[in-house]
Amino acid sequence: MIPDMQPRARIEVGEKASFTKTITETDVILFAGSTGDMNPFHINEEYAKQARFGKRIAHGMLVTGLISAVMGMKLPGPGTIYLRQELDFRQPVYIGDTITAVAEVLHVRADKPIVTLSTNCYNQDNAIVVEGKAVVLVDRTPANAHL
Repeated sequence: MIPDMQPRARIEVGEKASFTKTITETDVILFAGSTGDMNPFHINEEYAKQARFGKRIAHGMLVTGLISAVMGMKLPGPGTIYLRQELDFRQPVYIGDTITAVAEVLHVRADKPIVTLSTNCYNQDNAIVVEGKAVVLVDRTPANAHL
C-alpha cells in the first residue's frame, strides 16, 4: 500500500476533512456519458436557458461524488465503504461553481468499525448546496485496530 494511503490509526468525533473542486463542462459531460443521465437541465444549454434555473446545472450525484472523494481519500480515508447516505439538495450547482465537500465525524461505534459523518457541500459563496449524513464501514487493519 502507498504510505500516504494507509488507513487512519484512530478516528475521533469532531474530526473534519474537505475536498474542493471546480465543476467543469467536462465533468458534466463525462458524468452524463458514464451514467446515461442526459437530462436537458444538464446537457442542453437552450433548454436550460428556458427552464427554472436559467442555465445548465450539474448533476446532483456528480456533486455528491465529492463527498465520496473526501471520505475515501481523507476521512475516514482509504478502505472506506458506504453503508448509507442521506442527502438534501438545497441549491443548484452551476458549471463553474467551486464546491467544497466537508465530512465531519459525528459518531464512532465502539463495537464495529462503523463511523457516522455529516456530509455537506458548499459553493464558493459558502452557501450549503447539499446537506447530508453518511454511515460508513472503515478498513480495520492491525494499524488501526483501536477504532
